[in-house]
Amino acid sequence: MLGASLAPAGSGQASRGADLIGLLSQSLEQIDEPKEIEIGRQLAAVLLGSKPLHPDMALQRYVNQLGRWISLQSSRPQLPWTFAVLDDPGFNAFAAPGGYVFVTKGLLERVADEAELAGILAHEITHVTAKHHLQAIAKTARAGLLTRVIGSQVKGELAGAVSAQFLSLGRDLYSRGLDQTDEFDADRSGVALAARAGFDPYGLVAVLQQLRTATPDNPLFALSLSTHPPAQQRLDLLEQAMGNRLDNFAGQPPVTITQRMESLSASRSASAAPAGPAPRRAPVKK
Repeated sequence: MLGASLAPAGSGQASRGADLIGLLSQSLEQIDEPKEIEIGRQLAAVLLGSKPLHPDMALQRYVNQLGRWISLQSSRPQLPWTFAVLDDPGFNAFAAPGGYVFVTKGLLERVADEAELAGILAHEITHVTAKHHLQAIAKTARAGLLTRVIGSQVKGELAGAVSAQFLSLGRDLYSRGLDQTDEFDADRSGVALAARAGFDPYGLVAVLQQLRTATPDNPLFALSLSTHPPAQQRLDLLEQAMGNRLDNFAGQPPVTITQRMESLSASRSASAAPAGPAPRRAPVKK
């Protein structure tokens, strides 16, 4: 269902692309929430155009449930939040404006527990609530994207050209990453959001420690390492920001993703089980 809703729609996609490029040439104050969501929907389609969704529906359901719970504790709980798992072996996570968040199967296989996954999701949710991707793509669009395509003389060709430029803009954004200040902001606000949602705030710290030991030539971590600031720098800034203020939220017993999914499956099975026969009453003595 998610893939179908994000699929390109031929000529309609081209006209929407033209409209969106026009929006992105304006100030962010002029892009209201419905327009932000539409921009995110098309950027999410860019991501799904390169990587398919993972076929495990139980895993998709779990990540969506976890992400939506954390998003409800954010500053923008009213967004139509959508979380999904991409069928990709790499270690990465992505977000798009309007509430779209993706993690890779490779990431889920390498996080130690649910607190680490919660930290990653909280980081990506913060990118959305702070409009980091929207600001980045709007800045690039205003920097000259329109002037590169406005020379077309045929209206239909112009719409198609703008749509292609929009898709190229999205691919470029995810291949080069956000500004370092945006990543640092998402780290700081993400650990606080994870704690507010009931998770150990040091989950994201543990993830960054894993990234710090990853070698740049490891293809599983290559994209994450190339699009984010050095992990040690992120750890140093997080330590300064956190101090010991979140220590009261730390130290919870770790729960692995497998354990949580088994628990959720058992709960669903118990609730779906048919009721047994009514208990027989003991005979009343006269």
